[in-house]
Amino acid sequence: MRGYAEDKDAYLKRLRRVEGQIRGLQRMIDEDEYCIDVLTQVGAVTKALQAVSLGLLEDHLEHCVAEALAEGGEVADEKLREANQAIARLVRS
Repeated sequence: MRGYAEDKDAYLKRLRRVEGQIRGLQRMIDEDEYCIDVLTQVGAVTKALQAVSLGLLEDHLEHCVAEALAEGGEVADEKLREANQAIARLVRS
């Protein structure tokens, strides 16, 4: 079972909301809306996706990484490496 399984419905709901925001952005561009208004909405979509990312990361650490650490050995080392790489990607984005 994945770490986000308990919150799956909430994640799907948030992602559907983001999908709607993206369609709104497309509509804004199509209708030649003011640049700053479009940029404001891009910022809102970015923040929404960041919130999803942080939630997934938290679930991963609390479930997958914690399980691997309890197991120990190479499995734990690999999960920690994966988590570190994921955090690095999020920080760079």
